[in-house]
Amino acid sequence: MAFAENNWNHTRGKQESSLAALMERLFAHLGTKVIEWIHVLGAATIFLFVALLRSLHPKQLPKVVQQIYYIGARSTTIILLVSLFTGMVLGLQSYHALVQFGAQGALGTLVSLSLIRELGPVLTAIMITARAGSAITAEIGIQRITEQVDALKTMRIDPFSYIISPRITASIISFPLLTAAFDIIGIIGGYITGVILMGLNAGTYLHSIQSYVDIKDITDGFAKSIVFAVIVATVCCYQGYYVHRRKDSKGAKAVGLATTSAVVISCVLILVSDYVVTSLLLI
Repeated sequence: MAFAENNWNHTRGKQESSLAALMERLFAHLGTKVIEWIHVLGAATIFLFVALLRSLHPKQLPKVVQQIYYIGARSTTIILLVSLFTGMVLGLQSYHALVQFGAQGALGTLVSLSLIRELGPVLTAIMITARAGSAITAEIGIQRITEQVDALKTMRIDPFSYIISPRITASIISFPLLTAAFDIIGIIGGYITGVILMGLNAGTYLHSIQSYVDIKDITDGFAKSIVFAVIVATVCCYQGYYVHRRKDSKGAKAVGLATTSAVVISCVLILVSDYVVTSLLLI
């Protein structure tokens, strides 16, 4: 009897020790990941501030204009196309919902505020990330793995001033402009659906926009777009610039993985920061 009890206590002790070891490994792995994320966040913050300081030089202007064309002007077509159909779908769905309450006159308010406050900045940032952000990461990553960045240092050319700063500055300028275009075309899309297709009075649609949309709604949308611009530009440039430090792969595969990571991380941070900024703006 005593032998069986001792055997059971020994087995129980081994189970408890194995469980404690498993929990220890789990928390150690989790702690390591958290420390790595904090390290990357700090490095990216320093990366951003250094790039912003380099952007104050007057010789940056030609490079900034070139990047505004690449990031902003060449993204206009896709932004306008997405905004038009977003406004049309939003107008269609909102009209059928408002008709049930006899409030179809508020269609213009609903469409315009939804676009200006939320959908405009968020969808613009996501579309630019997909089109220009991925290209930025791939371009900088290729320059890194082909040692072009090292060649710039050899020629005493600052890589931040030549590669990083113009892209971040151009993003901060381009995002609000494209957001404004998205809002305008989206409201026109809502007009097409509500007035032309559904038969709503045009004066009612326009009056509801004029009555309930104020300057604070517009400035809040622009504030979000600037935050998104900083996030997208920093993440994409950082992933490309330090592609050679990736532990999971090297060479061309590392560039592909860095591009994927940049797009995914940027989109996630856009949505997270959208909630944070909205909470701060509503205080």
